[in-house]
Amino acid sequence: MSRLPRLTVLMISLGIATAAVAGPQEDERARQSVRVLTDIQQIPESSIPDKLLDEARGIVVVPDSLKVGLVLGGRRGHGLLSVKNPDGTWSNPSFVKLTGGSIGFQAGVQSADIVLVFRSDRGLDSIVNGKVTLGADAGVAAGPVGRNAATATDGQLKAEIWSWSRARGLFAGIALDGAVLSIDDAANEAVYGRDTTPRMIFEGRAHGQPSTVVVDFRDRLEEASAIARNARAHNDADARARSGATRPVTPSGGTTTASRAPAPAPAQPAQAQPTPFETVESPVQAEPLP
Repeated sequence: MSRLPRLTVLMISLGIATAAVAGPQEDERARQSVRVLTDIQQIPESSIPDKLLDEARGIVVVPDSLKVGLVLGGRRGHGLLSVKNPDGTWSNPSFVKLTGGSIGFQAGVQSADIVLVFRSDRGLDSIVNGKVTLGADAGVAAGPVGRNAATATDGQLKAEIWSWSRARGLFAGIALDGAVLSIDDAANEAVYGRDTTPRMIFEGRAHGQPSTVVVDFRDRLEEASAIARNARAHNDADARARSGATRPVTPSGGTTTASRAPAPAPAQPAQAQPTPFETVESPVQAEPLP
């Protein structure tokens, strides 16, 4: 065998070996991301509101992100990003990285699950083109919790991205200003093939097919969104039913539980009917005076 074919076989073998090494790592990342989505559905009283899940344009899940602090702090994690297609379904996920730093007196190591919900396409366009700095390229706010929670503050209403973190069992809003979310090109190529771009993944044009574990992330996201959509429809129907009920208002401003018929007027005592005029005979017979 000549040297050139041997070199070609060696390069192919190295490529297969690299894919075999990278595959399990990415599968485990997808498996942990599925775990986070499952946990979201199981804690309705302290989780991402149904409205936000239903109307989200894109969702990022970063499981077990690591925060290390010793005067200079930093955060690093790897996760998955899916975007909503025009028909309302979710795309296959792209792999992403979340990095950020902070300055101040702090100490300790903390691992947390992080979820980002994109409200608009502007932030998604930035991440598809490479990276987005939260708080600079796109406004980010700590998200509300609870299935029926409303976005009550101005900061949340103006934010393009909502963020949550779970470090001790329950989800809570977290501020991630300054963190950088970027595409993990190496992980995408390990899963979908060489020269794969995020846009190719989102549009279903990737060269390779992802593993079952990676597809499970998309399927679980579809399930979570469907549950949120059905819950919203049920709550809206209940609200319409309650608003349609008749609830008369009392003079004090309160409401009564049921309408009552007006009480009958008290009986009036019977009044004597006037005596009819008597008929006088004519002519009158009168005796003469003595």
